[in-house]
Amino acid sequence: MPKLTGAEAAVRTLEAHKVKHIFGLCGDTSLPFYDALCRLDHGMEHVLARDERSAAYMADAYARVTGRPGVCEGPSGGGATYILPGVVEANESSVALLSITSDISIGGRGHYALTELDQEALFRPLTKWNRVADRVDQIPHLFRSAFRAMTTGRPGAAHIGLPYDLQKQELDAALVWAQAEHARFPAFRQGPDPDMVSAAADAILSAKSPAFLCGGGVVISGAQAELKALAELLGAPVASTISGHGAIADTHPLAVGVVGTNGGTDETRDAISGADLVVFVGCRAGSTSTEHGSVPGPGTAVVHIDADAMAVGANYRYEAALVGDARLCLAALLAELTRRLNATARITDARDRLKALKAAKRARFDALANSPELPVRPERLVASLQRHLPDGSIIVADPGTPCPYFSGHFELDGSGTRIITNRAQGALGFAMSAAIGAWYGRPDAKVVAVMGDGSFGFTVGELETIVRKQVPLTMIVMSNASFGWIKASQKTGYDARYFSVDFDRTNHAAVAEAYGVKAWTVVDPAELDAIVKKAIAFDGPTLIDVIAQPLEETNVPVSQWMG
Repeated sequence: MPKLTGAEAAVRTLEAHKVKHIFGLCGDTSLPFYDALCRLDHGMEHVLARDERSAAYMADAYARVTGRPGVCEGPSGGGATYILPGVVEANESSVALLSITSDISIGGRGHYALTELDQEALFRPLTKWNRVADRVDQIPHLFRSAFRAMTTGRPGAAHIGLPYDLQKQELDAALVWAQAEHARFPAFRQGPDPDMVSAAADAILSAKSPAFLCGGGVVISGAQAELKALAELLGAPVASTISGHGAIADTHPLAVGVVGTNGGTDETRDAISGADLVVFVGCRAGSTSTEHGSVPGPGTAVVHIDADAMAVGANYRYEAALVGDARLCLAALLAELTRRLNATARITDARDRLKALKAAKRARFDALANSPELPVRPERLVASLQRHLPDGSIIVADPGTPCPYFSGHFELDGSGTRIITNRAQGALGFAMSAAIGAWYGRPDAKVVAVMGDGSFGFTVGELETIVRKQVPLTMIVMSNASFGWIKASQKTGYDARYFSVDFDRTNHAAVAEAYGVKAWTVVDPAELDAIVKKAIAFDGPTLIDVIAQPLEETNVPVSQWMG
């Protein structure tokens, strides 16, 4: 019977699950795994990152744009702790991500071996599935279990720990195999209870002004067509969370845009607050998307659709609940309502009402986007990218200054352009690294990473990765020399007592050039458009350092700072 080492079995099982890219960082306890990657012919590319957290963010965005599980890896000890932020972000964002960490030898447990820690306990609260191998023959089974857990039900993150000695021991090669369905997510789609479909239809048809609020579950399941058809049948407005942005084209007459405390505006709030029934789809109805439970407010009827039964009813009492894949649930609901309405669309005033609200929002934005004021207004940057990015581009936005501006004002018109941001945990330093992963997943797309200067400081080391691998990103730093989100909160909530939020301005263009990145600095807003156009067209990595208006002085669409 042919034999494989534990490390070889890990590589072959990844290969069997159609993995093409692994993002990671080397370490002593990972040597057998790296040697197996080096020796074997497996068709996978290993992308060396400069930080394990960055590797996890790369794998996260890779999974989001490909629909295949992202894979990251790191060594024991510090490596295992550094990789955690990216793991929990993916898990809470329902993204299939596998984190592989090597570990000390089993014989070293309890003997104060260097880098010893309880990895299983460490990863347990941050993952959907988690295990450290105890025997070499477990390794193929653990990988299959991880892929099954990541890709079924509500997608999420998994972790496997590979002790050093098990990587060198042998097992039967016949133990290595994979189930083809688990190479993508969602692997298996679960349909809703027919009785609940009927109850949901009853509730919706009894409402005078129903509306939809869609989360990332719609995007993950690819339910956009079903959502659009259902909204048009009912003449109902469709709003989205930040993660659900793109569930319906912003240019559609029934599209509201992003709602909530981060990216929402008075107009989008008004569009939803008038609904007497809200259908949550692939959305947990958490604090950000519902403005802490105020929109929709208490007493509004609710129909909740989600793959996770625990999310349904967590924050709102519902009239009906459809537990299952968003696409299958919306398709079933569409069929039922089409039958009851005899395929005749309802006539409502939603289109006219939304047209007026969106026109008011756009007029206010355009006035600021055309402003010649110094420093450069963030609206001007959003408008410039809107003009010059090609169809099908990917914008990766950090959660500070970029997130509310791009979620609130960048229009996704159905051409394939999408926005990715890390809103589950909101850690800084996501955009640059995640954009690398997005490009590996979609090398045909123009990928842009937008970050604040605080985030740049978290992730600057990955400029070396970008140059070494010749990843043609366009990076934009919105430079205001502060941790702007906290400073803005100190202004409104603490009488502008600014404490420990400001830092010296960095010449980000000079830093980028030192790494070999083509870079510009923009001070004059009149120069921004031409430089954005040049950066996007350049054949290689580029960075634009935009001296931007401080966040506490802006008109950013964040409800706690507005009006």
